[in-house]
Amino acid sequence: MKIITDERCAGYVHAGHPERPQRITDTVERLKNQAELPLTWSAPTTIGDGQILRAHAPEILARLKIPHDFDADTPYFENIAAYARASAAAALDALETARTGETVFSLMRPPGHHATREHSMGFCYLNNVAIAALAATATGFRRVAVFDFDVHHGNGTEDILLDRDGVAFFSIHQHPAYPGSGGKNVGSNCFNYPVAPSAPRETYRATLARALADLKLFAPDIVAVSAGFDAYVRDPLAEGTLLAEDFHWLGRELRGLRVPFFSLLEGGYSRDLPELILAYLKGVEGN
Repeated sequence: MKIITDERCAGYVHAGHPERPQRITDTVERLKNQAELPLTWSAPTTIGDGQILRAHAPEILARLKIPHDFDADTPYFENIAAYARASAAAALDALETARTGETVFSLMRPPGHHATREHSMGFCYLNNVAIAALAATATGFRRVAVFDFDVHHGNGTEDILLDRDGVAFFSIHQHPAYPGSGGKNVGSNCFNYPVAPSAPRETYRATLARALADLKLFAPDIVAVSAGFDAYVRDPLAEGTLLAEDFHWLGRELRGLRVPFFSLLEGGYSRDLPELILAYLKGVEGN
């Protein structure tokens, strides 16, 4: 398995903000100190404006350079455009790795799935998974699925992919919760699976299983995974009920689809994030 990461993505911080550098640095340390999975490591390459603009309006690139906060949850940082572009580039690198049949996880920040076509929001500046999904459709994949198991609805991904030919979006998330969307299916290709706050773990997992079954019926050529670990029972930002073994199960189920897939880190704000990611990666590898 390949891990795409870059220590420079830990270079920005806002005091008290849950999307903090330790999400990456602690996970890198945990993965490098484990002996159960053979891992290779690479840094992200670069991304061109044209690749970003498949998913975003030009205005979003200009806005990244204006030194004002984007919203109450999404601060402006010096060089945030460079950090966001590196995270999006890693998503494209993950796509290319998956194209070869290798398993891959992009361990980068900032996350992306709340960024809409025109606006950065919700800790997210560019929509990494949507950029990668549209790159896949532009480079030979006929049926591309995005599977989002972050506890928060991927409203930005939905906004960008809505009614696009050859792409389907599957989001399993707590509802009601931030950002308030995702209560029902939208358009012809965006399928939402809301789970009530503090729903029994069995209910949450059954909803994930239903979404996976629908994903399989879509028969994708490749799957882009928005891997958020904040549906974990001890995550501070939501009321999910999943355990580490559920993320392991998710990894195994995605492996069982027997199509190429790649995973990008979205949310996950508990101290246990490194263990949750490791559990997921073990599932992806069939361990």
